[in-house]
Amino acid sequence: MLPAQRTNYQALMKYHILTYGCQMNESDSEKIATYLENKNYASVNSPELADLIIINMCSVRQSAVDRVYSKITRLRRAVAKAAIARRRQGYGGQRKIILTGCVLEKDKKKFQKMGVEFKNFDISKIKPKIAYIPIMQGCNNFCSYCVVPYTKGRERFRPQKNIICEAKHLLKQGHKKIILLGQNVNSYPNFVKLLQKITTLKGNFEISFLTNHPKDFSDELIDEIAQNKKIPKEIHLPVQSGDNKILRAMNRKYTREDYLHLVQKIKSKIPKIKLTTDIIVGFPGETEKQFQNTVKLFKQVSFFKAYIAKYSPRPGTTAYFLPDNVSPAEKQLRARQLRTFLR
Repeated sequence: MLPAQRTNYQALMKYHILTYGCQMNESDSEKIATYLENKNYASVNSPELADLIIINMCSVRQSAVDRVYSKITRLRRAVAKAAIARRRQGYGGQRKIILTGCVLEKDKKKFQKMGVEFKNFDISKIKPKIAYIPIMQGCNNFCSYCVVPYTKGRERFRPQKNIICEAKHLLKQGHKKIILLGQNVNSYPNFVKLLQKITTLKGNFEISFLTNHPKDFSDELIDEIAQNKKIPKEIHLPVQSGDNKILRAMNRKYTREDYLHLVQKIKSKIPKIKLTTDIIVGFPGETEKQFQNTVKLFKQVSFFKAYIAKYSPRPGTTAYFLPDNVSPAEKQLRARQLRTFLR
């Protein structure tokens, strides 16, 4: 490497961001990238080349925590090898691995024992490069498998005028699609009116939103999606299970009949709708018969896409105290079976 190149390398610190979790994590990672670049860091495609490795994670599921734990273990080995090569080339400095995102206190302590720092980045005023707009934080639903209410707190809504102002700014920058984000966007006060105000802004663009909760998906919202040309005809509607007993154990606050009735209303008003969903297989106590109720629901709805998770116990949730009595092999088999019904 030439001396001039070496000087340039040392002057510009490198970063790499690994993101685990939902669209809100993706949005935050975009903001963190902007934050770092404002501080003269440069992005690299490989964590082994980075001076700073950011892991933006969500600890909603234990399986996600386990994946991050394994990833950090592998990263530390790779970073150690890369450090030897760097020293041979005359580069000093210690590489850092920083954890951020939605993390329980007990998980923070676990990762800190591995030498990983935890940091909350000051990104509240940073505009993401992609057109994600968080409209709320937190959740009031307390699904029995989910830690979001404990890590993010209760629902807090951004003022409507701030959201519209941000949408205007993004559209002026040339974005053609805006995605409104929230743990439960349907609980946003006057959500349909918010959609209407954004879609009346000048420009040729689309607007979509994540994530919906079936119990709060109103007829008014269905009508708005049906008639509003700026809203794509695709709805993400997590069902999680097709069995009523499992739904009660999950604290989802609707029945399979409620869900199917909602789907029927949506399809009657939006015939070409693409429905996507989330499913958890192997929830504590899920029998083969109960799983088959989910299979039947899959066949009835004909989902366009599904995100299928194998249940993993999460400390801090009420489901954590239930026996995790469906084997990993059976969870894998059930997930594979559901995927065969996707069109």
